[in-house]
Amino acid sequence: MNKALNLKAYLQLTRPANIITAIADILAGVAIATFSFSIEDINPTKVVFLCISTIGLYGGGIVFNDIFDLELDKIERPERVIPSGKISKKNAIIFGILLLTLGVFSAMSNSLFSSAIALFIAICALVYDKFGKYHSFFGPINMGLCRGGNLILGMSIIENSIPQWWWLGILPVCYIAAITMISRGEVHGGNKNTLYFAALLYVIVSTCQLLIAFQLNHLLVTAAFVALHIFLIFKPLINAISNPIGPNIGKAVKAGVLSLIVMDAAWVSVSGNINLAIGVLILLPISIKIAKIFAVT
Repeated sequence: MNKALNLKAYLQLTRPANIITAIADILAGVAIATFSFSIEDINPTKVVFLCISTIGLYGGGIVFNDIFDLELDKIERPERVIPSGKISKKNAIIFGILLLTLGVFSAMSNSLFSSAIALFIAICALVYDKFGKYHSFFGPINMGLCRGGNLILGMSIIENSIPQWWWLGILPVCYIAAITMISRGEVHGGNKNTLYFAALLYVIVSTCQLLIAFQLNHLLVTAAFVALHIFLIFKPLINAISNPIGPNIGKAVKAGVLSLIVMDAAWVSVSGNINLAIGVLILLPISIKIAKIFAVT
C-alpha cells in the first residue's frame, strides 16, 4: 500500500496530464517536418524515442520547479508532494536529474542534433524554475522557449526541415507566454490588462495556423481544429476577464495547458494528415481524465 502511495506521489510530482501535452508537441513537430518532406521519411521508432525524451524533459522540469518552490509551497501549497513530506527533497532531486538525463539521452537515438536541442530545453527549464518565473517579462518568454524547443525537437526527426520551418517554434513561445502570464494571478487574482494581452497572443497563434493551412490548401480541415481550440481556451478566459479571481484564473490556466493538445492537433491537420490529427486530438480526453486524478497547475 505504501509503495502504491509513493508511486502516486512521484507521478503527481511530474504532472502526468501535462506530460501528454508535451508528447503532442513532438507529434506536431513531426507533422510540421512533413510540410516539406514525405511521411515515408519518418522513422516511427525514432518518433517514440523523441516522445520518451519529452517525457523526461517535461517531467524533470516540473520536478525541479517544485524543488525550487519548496519554501513558498510550505506556505501557499502545503498539500503538494514535497512540502507534505510524501517525497523528500533529496529523493526529488535524484528523480529530477534522472528524468532530465533520460530526456537528453533518448533524443540522442535520433541524432546528436536532437540531443543538443533536448539539452537546450533542459537548461531553459532549469533557468525558468530557478530564476525565470520571478521575471514578469523574461519569465513567460523563458517558459515559452521550452515549448518552442519541444516543437523543434519533433521537427528534428527530419533535420533538413528545420531551416525552413524553425520559426514556427516562436508560436509556442507566444502561446506559453500567454498561459504563464495568466497563471501569475492564480493564487491572488489576476490583472485584466494582462488577460487581454494573453488573449491577443492566443489569437496570433491561431491566425498563423490558418494562414499556413491556406497556403498548403488544407484550410477547411484546419479551421475546424482551430475553432475547437479557440472555444476551449476562450470560454474560461472570458470568465476570468469578467471576474479575475484566483479560481477563475486557475481554470483559464488549466484550459490553456490541456488545450495545447488541440493546438498541436491543428498543426498536424495543417500537414493534411487527418488521421494523425485525430490521433493527437484523442490525447485530449486522456489528458483530461488524468487531470481529474493529478493536478495540472
